[in-house]
Amino acid sequence: MAATPRSGDVWTRPRGGRKPKLTREAIVEAAIRLADAEGLEAVSIRRIASELGVRAMSLYTHIDAKEDLLDLMYDVVAEEVLVQGELPDGWREALTEVARREREAGLRHPWMLQLAGRSPRIGPNGLRHIEQSLAAAARLTDDPEGMLAIVKTIDHYMLGFITMEQQAAEGSPQRVQTTPLEQTYVRLLVERGELPHLKPFLETSFCSSDSFELGLKWLLDGIEHEYRGK
Repeated sequence: MAATPRSGDVWTRPRGGRKPKLTREAIVEAAIRLADAEGLEAVSIRRIASELGVRAMSLYTHIDAKEDLLDLMYDVVAEEVLVQGELPDGWREALTEVARREREAGLRHPWMLQLAGRSPRIGPNGLRHIEQSLAAAARLTDDPEGMLAIVKTIDHYMLGFITMEQQAAEGSPQRVQTTPLEQTYVRLLVERGELPHLKPFLETSFCSSDSFELGLKWLLDGIEHEYRGK
């Protein structure tokens, strides 16, 4: 049974113990390794305790509940997205760099999309990431609503793209194990000439680094036209 919840959020609560053998950082790192290897469903207080060779109750000295742990995991990975040092000078270059780092982190940690869907409590690194994104958009417009719209639009594109990449990745539980042309009805439609434009793509990948960059370029072109093309 979890300890009685304490006041404040997980980032401001006091940490238990003096120089403890078990630390919050070690718990979160173990949880991330487990999620990377086996998926978010494998993450539990009992399983992490087993991985660390401690009793499950000892984890509650550092976290109140699994929800706290998920928030901490999300924020640790959010640090990977941060652009170190100064952002690139141009707004396009800055937003492109942020989007690339988001995509790379999402592919390294596929479970991040699941956590994003549950609206995690935003931690320090998550806030810095949002700040960087808005700072990049601010180089194109000083309208706060416009800045937010730009960031959200790029995020939606990036999240949709890496969702498709994850589903197509080798080993993904959502991966389609057969090619479309191995499905009888698809083959029949192709043979009858009903899919002339789709046919060349049925045996090729719809997701690649090149197509991500091209789609992002088109998106930024449209944003630039909206603000500077009038």
